Formats: sequence, structure tokens, C-alpha cells
Amino acid sequence: MSWESYVRKVTPYVPGEQPKDKNIIKLNTNECPYPPAPKVRELLKDLKYEEFKLYPDTEAYPLSKALSEYYHVSEEKIFVGVGSDDVLSMAYLTFFGSDKPVIFPDITYSFYDVWAELYRIPYKQIPLDENFKINFKDYYSENTENGGVIIANPNAPVGTFEPVSKIEEVIKHNPDSIVIVDEAYIDFGGESALPLIDKYDNVLIVQTFSKSRAMAGMRIGYAFGCEKLIKYLKDVKFSFNSYTMNKTAIELGAVAVQDEAYFKETCNKIIATRERVKGELSELGFTFPDSKANFIFAKHNTVSGDEIFNALKNAGIYVRHWNKDRISDYLRITIGTDEEMDKLIGFLREYLKK
Repeated sequence: MSWESYVRKVTPYVPGEQPKDKNIIKLNTNECPYPPAPKVRELLKDLKYEEFKLYPDTEAYPLSKALSEYYHVSEEKIFVGVGSDDVLSMAYLTFFGSDKPVIFPDITYSFYDVWAELYRIPYKQIPLDENFKINFKDYYSENTENGGVIIANPNAPVGTFEPVSKIEEVIKHNPDSIVIVDEAYIDFGGESALPLIDKYDNVLIVQTFSKSRAMAGMRIGYAFGCEKLIKYLKDVKFSFNSYTMNKTAIELGAVAVQDEAYFKETCNKIIATRERVKGELSELGFTFPDSKANFIFAKHNTVSGDEIFNALKNAGIYVRHWNKDRISDYLRITIGTDEEMDKLIGFLREYLKK
């Protein structure tokens, strides 16, 4: 028998393309179009390189302290990791150990089923409706027996946001399961479910620095939950790797949180650009779900998604496209700077005339 018969074979998650050519307009991976907070740049000049010989703090202090102060949540209720992907992956390992399936939408962040396959966790994908909305009653344990629930809010790649009251109903109807709320895009117009961690012991709220805080390259994610839940999560993390967060990310992340004025200014600029572009896309014959994220999930009324995707790419404008059922004609367009979006709209206007 070959050694290959013992290999854990999985189909990996495929991230958005990261082209080597920097002379393109990159609207395909939902990064922030603006630089990190000025305090991040200031601290970079003062980092003591000789301290890199030492291991970082296992609890990621002072990052956890900064998050605690900003969100008014005790440090015992906070977990940090190498991007929200690391946090979510650890959550899968920690909380989804039942032989019952984890449930999540059929159109959502495409890493959810990859982790389930990797860790050999049973899962079930529940279809969104024709408007890409969640039927929340499908997620009640009395309707769908499950070993856990994960919901992205706003949902990716469609951008729709659901009221916290609906999330709370899912939590209440799953007292024996952990409900994970992935809030990667919450800062672009949604309301966080964070207050629910003080009402329920079975909810984990996950957020990231990769979008609204413009630090995708630093890989910082974090989660909130009750103390008992966070303790279990840390036990698994420290059984996997005690030092996942590097010292530079910890220190730069802390000052990024402290620069609230810049954070709000950046989010507001992206929201304003998004709302303007919605109108311009509509005028060009695109339809899309109403987005509360830093992207728009758009479909043209007459031209296929594949054709527009390739035309944009040939023009040096990268957006995201999936050849999947139900969404093959849609493009996920990250909101860039006003100048970048003007170039996108200008190209589409000329191309669609043809």
C-alpha cells in the first residue's frame, strides 16, 4: 500500500488572484483601498528589531488589551488569531465535534465547507432564497438538526445584511449548538451582534482587521464570546500552537484600534463610494442585492458575467467571478478609491455600448 493512501486529501480554498503586476486596479479580494491608520506608520519607525529574537506574548497583549478597551469587553471574552480564517478554523476544531452536521448557506464564504472537509466534520448547506436571503427558520434546531451553525453577516459574496434580531432567534433556537456569526464586513453599515455574548453562552462573534482596518497583510482576526467559550477556544489553540500571533502584528494591531477617528473616516469614505457606484451600475443595466459590505455583487441584464470578467481583466481591472450554479453571471466588485471606481465605470460604459 502506497503512503499516498494515508494522505488527507482535500480540495483547497481558492483565494482571489494576487497578480504580480502592480499596475492594475485590484477589486477582487475585498481589501481596503486606503492605507492603515497613521499611528501604524509611526510605530513602524520605532519597532525594536532586536526584540524579534524573543517569542511574542501568547495572549497577544497589548492587542487584546486594545480590543478590550475599544469594544468594552473584558479580555477573558476575547480571542485573537492570524486573521479571522485562523480564528474560524480554531472554532471548527473546538466546537464542531458532533456527528450532526454543521449548517450554513449554500452561497457564502467558500472556506466554510473546506474546513469541514479538512477536519472531517459533517455539514449541510442550506439554499438561500431567490433573492439571496436567508430563511432563518431553516436554522432552528427543531427544523434542521445540527452540530453547529455558522452565518456570515453581512453575507459574502452577496453583501446582504440581516437584523441582529434574526440572528438572536437562531441562537435561541439552538441552545445545544454553538452559533458562529462571521462579521468580517460589519463595519460598512451593519449592526454587530456583539451584545449577544452577554445574553447567551453559545454564540461566537468573529471579526477581522483585513477589511475595515486596512491590515490584510498583517493577518489579524479576533472573536468575542463568554468566558467559558473563549477558554475552550484557547485550550485548542494552545494545543495547536502557542505562538500564532507575531510580535509586529500584535503591536501594530493595537495602535490601529486606538486610531478611531481614522477608522471611522475610512469606513465612511468606502460607504459613500459604494452608494454612488450602486447608482452608476444600475444605470448601466446591472442588478444586485443591496450591499452593506465593501463590495457589490452585480449581474448584468444582458451580458454574461464571464464575458465582463474577462474584458475587465484584459483591461487591467480585476474583480471576482465564480463559475458556480446560481451565481455564474455575477461579479463581486470590491469598492476601491473613487478614482479606481471611476475607471471601472468608465470602462464598463464604453464596453457595454459595443
